[in-house]
Amino acid sequence: MGDLPQDRSGWRALLRRIARATRDPERAEDHLHAAFIKLTEYARKHAVENPTGFLVRTAVNVSIDAGRLYDNRRDLHIPIFEIDDMIDDQPLQDEVIAVRDRLHRVQRVLAELSPRTKEIFLMHRADGMKYREIAETLGITVSAVEKHIAKAALHLLDRADD
Repeated sequence: MGDLPQDRSGWRALLRRIARATRDPERAEDHLHAAFIKLTEYARKHAVENPTGFLVRTAVNVSIDAGRLYDNRRDLHIPIFEIDDMIDDQPLQDEVIAVRDRLHRVQRVLAELSPRTKEIFLMHRADGMKYREIAETLGITVSAVEKHIAKAALHLLDRADD
């Protein structure tokens, strides 16, 4: 390739030129390296009349792209205290499907219970009522509540594999 530097001092001069053109002396070598890779790829299919100019222009473009990428990432910076606000605590779709399936199975098994046993079981498990509260609400003994809940729990356990 035509006018590329032939010695170390020529490459250093090119590097200084890129540092000035990109206004990024700390990353000039990285930009030159990226530009040289692009030149090599481009030169496989096309003639390059001014390889040094190609390198400088491409290094400037690489620098601009890197700056844009940095700006975009900086815009995405999120303070640590805001991360909690971004957490999606919604269940995954497969979890929702599994829970719905389980709920339907429980509903089918509960439907097999007597209406009174089902009512007492749901008052305790779904509504969170204590045995004493259920007994007072329904006008029955706490012992009767215990028997209904035990009957429902045993039935659910027996049918758990279904």
